[in-house]
Amino acid sequence: MYVLKYFIVTGTSRGLGKAITEQLIAKDHTIFCISRKQNNELKNLASSQGIPLYYFSCDLQKVEEVERVMEKIFTTIDFSSAEGIYLINNAGVIQPIKPIGKATSNEIATNVQVNLIAPMILSTYFIQYTSNINTVKMIINISSGAANRPSVGWATYCSSKSGLDMFTKAVSIEQENVANPAVVISFSPGIMDTDMQADIRQSDKDDFAELEKFVEFEQQGLLRSTETVAKILLNLVFNGLPVNGKIYDIKEMI
Repeated sequence: MYVLKYFIVTGTSRGLGKAITEQLIAKDHTIFCISRKQNNELKNLASSQGIPLYYFSCDLQKVEEVERVMEKIFTTIDFSSAEGIYLINNAGVIQPIKPIGKATSNEIATNVQVNLIAPMILSTYFIQYTSNINTVKMIINISSGAANRPSVGWATYCSSKSGLDMFTKAVSIEQENVANPAVVISFSPGIMDTDMQADIRQSDKDDFAELEKFVEFEQQGLLRSTETVAKILLNLVFNGLPVNGKIYDIKEMI
């Protein structure tokens, strides 16, 4: 029987999400991209290799849009051919880079909505739609070292990523007692050469105490490429026998 691996990836227009998707474009893979903007480079690459890649425009701040997109995706998947179904919760925002008391209500709400609430909702629909499917099922939450280390100016970001790691642990325990469990992990990719890093370097020193350190990361060539990080992550997913509920840190894998 012809079998496929299905991948749902958020935040694919640039950065790590783009690099992950690029490396997933391979035989017997079907990819569902969720982001506000399409990446035509990815679409053209997939098309040139005959790999099904679908884009779903979605504002992760809007619950009803997330629900609608997941319904569309799971009506497309042929469960009888599914060798594996994967959700990669990659989309994230760093703003507001400013202390609590200076951040606006909307800035705080947007950060938590995108970094934590959206992955929670995406995961709950993933589990609902696949609960009766006996195949490999995995949820990969892209975390951050900030989940474990408080920084001045990053209170919102640190909190949302810490919450995401706890969500990973809690859901993994729930999945231990179901008939067709999903493996749920977090992966901290470390410092990468992305637009998010550029945003950090352009922040106000009065708002972010560690600004100079992040400027030095770039000057000293310490930022990993997104391609390298994506390769390490996907090697873990496919070859590393990921442990349910584990928070993986790239520093322990290189």
